[in-house]
Amino acid sequence: MSAPSSTTAGSEPTGSGPTGSGPTGSGPAAPGAAPSAEQALRPHAEDSFADELVALAAADDRTRPARWKLSPWAVATYLLGGTLPDGTVITPKYVGPRRIVEVAVTTLATDRALLLLGVPGTAKTWLSEHLAAAISGDSTLLVQGTAGTPEEAIRYGWNYAQLLTHGPSTDALVHSPVMRAMAEGRIARVEELTRIPADVQDTLITILSEKTLPIPELGSETQAVRGFNLIATANDRDRGVNELSSALRRRFNTVVLPLPATAEEEVDIVSRRVDQLGRGLDLPVAPRGAEEIRRVVTVFRELRAGVTEDGRTKVKSPSGTLSTAEAISVVTGGLALAAHFGDGVLRAGDTAAGILGAVVRDPAADRLVWQEYLETVVRQRDGWKDFYRACREVSA
Repeated sequence: MSAPSSTTAGSEPTGSGPTGSGPTGSGPAAPGAAPSAEQALRPHAEDSFADELVALAAADDRTRPARWKLSPWAVATYLLGGTLPDGTVITPKYVGPRRIVEVAVTTLATDRALLLLGVPGTAKTWLSEHLAAAISGDSTLLVQGTAGTPEEAIRYGWNYAQLLTHGPSTDALVHSPVMRAMAEGRIARVEELTRIPADVQDTLITILSEKTLPIPELGSETQAVRGFNLIATANDRDRGVNELSSALRRRFNTVVLPLPATAEEEVDIVSRRVDQLGRGLDLPVAPRGAEEIRRVVTVFRELRAGVTEDGRTKVKSPSGTLSTAEAISVVTGGLALAAHFGDGVLRAGDTAAGILGAVVRDPAADRLVWQEYLETVVRQRDGWKDFYRACREVSA
C-alpha cells in the first residue's frame, strides 16, 4: 500500500524543491530532504499505512486522550486489524494476544511509561513504531540504545559553535528526541534500553517521574505537555548487561511479548512481513512460497524448542535465537535469489543457505547440531527430500 509521505519537524515537505520528488515524482530527493513513501527504502509506519490511519480517524467517534490522533480502541484496531463500517480493511500489524495490545495502549494513556520486553524477534521494535505512529502520527522520535549512547541523546546537547560564540542560550540548545516529544506532547521511543549504560538510563527517572527535564545551564526546564509518553524496548537475552535500576523500573509498566504460540500464527506473520518487504524491494510474488515459508518456520520452531512438531524426537538447540525476524530475513533473501538468479519460483535451494547462516553461529558446536538435525529429522520427513539435498549441498 502506498501513501503520501507526511512532513516532520525540521524537514521539507516531500515534493518541494527543484527535483519535484513528490509522491508521484521519479527524481531523487534533494540532499537533506525527506524522500517520498515510494522512494524510501523503508517508509515510516505513518507513511506506509497513511490511508488506514486516515480511515480510522474518520470512523473513530470514541474519546481520545489529549493530542492522540486516535482513540485507544482505534489504535488497537490499527494494530490488530479489522473492518470499518465503510468497508475499509485494516491490516493486522501485530499478530498475538489481543490483551497484550490493549494493556500496552492503555498504559500509554496513563502517566506510566511502557517497556516492551521479550526475546529477539518478538516484534518489540515493530510494535513500538506502530504504537507511536497511531498515537502521535510520528514514529521518528527515536533514541537507539547502544553501549556508547551518551546522556545527550536522552536529555539535550549543544551546538558548540553557538556555545563558544555566545555561551549557553536557547539557540545553542540541541533538543533530543525525548525533549521534543515532551514539548510537543508526542510518544518518544528508546530502543534496546538495557544496552544503554546504567548512569545514562537513569537520566530518564526525572523525566518519567516529574515529567520535566531541567536545563541547569539556562536556569530553566522543559515540562512535558499532555500527550507525552515513552515506549522502551529491551531484550530478554540482554539481562545482566545493564540491568534497570529499581527506581527506573518502577516508572515502567512492563509488557512481555511472547513468541508466536503456533506454527500457523508464525507462518502468517512471516508471510505478511515477507510480502510487505518484497513489494518494497520490487520482488515478484513467488509461486509455492507458502510451502517454503512453512518449512523455514518448522525448522526454526523445532530447533528453538528442542523437539519436533509431533513431539516424538528430541533435537539439540543451536546457540542462535532463531527468531521470527530471522525467518523473515531468510525467506526474503530466498525470494531475492529466486528473482535474480532463478526462475522466480521460491524453492528449497533458495532458502537453504539462509537457514544455514541463521542456525550455524558457532562454527564448531552449531554445525554438529545442524548436521544431526538434518540426518535424524529432515532426511526422514516425507516430502522434504529436495530440502534435505539443498541443505546438504550448502553444508558441505
